[in-house]
Amino acid sequence: MHIHLYIRRKRFWPLAGLYLASCAATVTAQPPSSQEPSPLAQILERLERLEQQNRQLVDEVHALRSELAVSRGRPDTPAPADLAEKLEVHDHRIEELAQTKVESSQHLPVRLTGIALFNAYLNSHPTGKLVVPVIAPLNGGALSGGATFRQTILGVEFRGPETFANGKVRGYLNMDFFGGSGEPYDSLIRLRTAAIQVDWKSTTVMFGQEKPLISPREPNSLAQLGISPLTGAGNLWLWQPQARIEQRFQAGQRTTFRAQLGVVATREDYGYVPEEYARSLQSTRPALEGRFAVSHTVDDERRIEIGAGFHSSTSYVGGFSVPSRAFAVDWFANPWRKLEFSGTFFRGSNVTNIGAIGQGFTVMSADQIIPVHAGGGWAQLSILATPRLSFNLFGGLQDNRVRDLGTFGIGANQSYAVNLMYRVASNVILSLETGQVRTGYLGRGDRLNNHHDLGFAYLF
Repeated sequence: MHIHLYIRRKRFWPLAGLYLASCAATVTAQPPSSQEPSPLAQILERLERLEQQNRQLVDEVHALRSELAVSRGRPDTPAPADLAEKLEVHDHRIEELAQTKVESSQHLPVRLTGIALFNAYLNSHPTGKLVVPVIAPLNGGALSGGATFRQTILGVEFRGPETFANGKVRGYLNMDFFGGSGEPYDSLIRLRTAAIQVDWKSTTVMFGQEKPLISPREPNSLAQLGISPLTGAGNLWLWQPQARIEQRFQAGQRTTFRAQLGVVATREDYGYVPEEYARSLQSTRPALEGRFAVSHTVDDERRIEIGAGFHSSTSYVGGFSVPSRAFAVDWFANPWRKLEFSGTFFRGSNVTNIGAIGQGFTVMSADQIIPVHAGGGWAQLSILATPRLSFNLFGGLQDNRVRDLGTFGIGANQSYAVNLMYRVASNVILSLETGQVRTGYLGRGDRLNNHHDLGFAYLF
């Protein structure tokens, strides 16, 4: 706390005289030491410093008054904001900080984030507990629909103290209510994504649960949050435990190159494995992933980024090892501040364990198990019409190689949709979305499923 003392000369000097007289009466006749000034000299020196500070304060007050008078007298110079208005703004900011601040048991800052989301939806065929269908059902069925709050997301962001070499610890944890049977009374909370990471100037180390490193982007949708939008139609999305390291390199002030490497725990699907081989399938295997990206900032509102990545792992089943390999390219560009273009493209084999649809491998015979080769991707065009209104048009495709599939397998699955999002308030969004899923079954032809969704979201 700083205390500023302002002393008026007329009141000060009489008191100072009395104080000096009392001090002089107590001074002994012994001469002062040559190494240390006398008490009287010290007092005079302090008085001189106070007098100088007093003059400086008076000069500053006069200068501020002159500047205020000049600015008010010039029509081309805007007058300073009223003091009461400034105080009101400051009070409002202090209240906002008090509302967002949450302190953990370790006395470290924690911030609550998330989205309270209500969906009302209608599908042309049954989709189980999904709001948006992943595939069109083979046998069709009657209209299905409903409403749900199960896609609400709760999250926390946290920051820790600095660690060795001035590294900064931070992280996040996101959960939703998409577990359980899908009934309103059976919506179980579950973990979505989480991370604990340490950031240095050009290096980051992360431990957490996230999307595959080779597929970092997402389409913009409030209709499908329980699982990622365009699941099974080009978006490799499975949230899996992993550890990553990232190294950043600057090429000038506007260009950044990133090199990322990660170890991921993949998850194998028993659904497409014959019963006699299911017990021999190892449910989880480690995978190596990498991504290299370059981004260039054109100005404060425009940037371009493109990345390329790889995935490598092996599935073990029935005494066979089935390779899982994938290569992906992702991009983002907004050449105009009202237009954004983003997406991902991939090719590979046995990629079900990172979020693709259908079977990852096929048991051809007792002595032959082959991987299913697949390719696909997704793209999105976003139009930011006004600060409140935006339109998103997106679509994706996964195409499996037919000769690698078993009977009645899924040859291709595609999905496309369009939505508009309107901000009713700064943190309240109304969304309308419509789209279609088209699934091609070997020997059975194509099946369609139309979906329509109304979303109402509160961001916090």
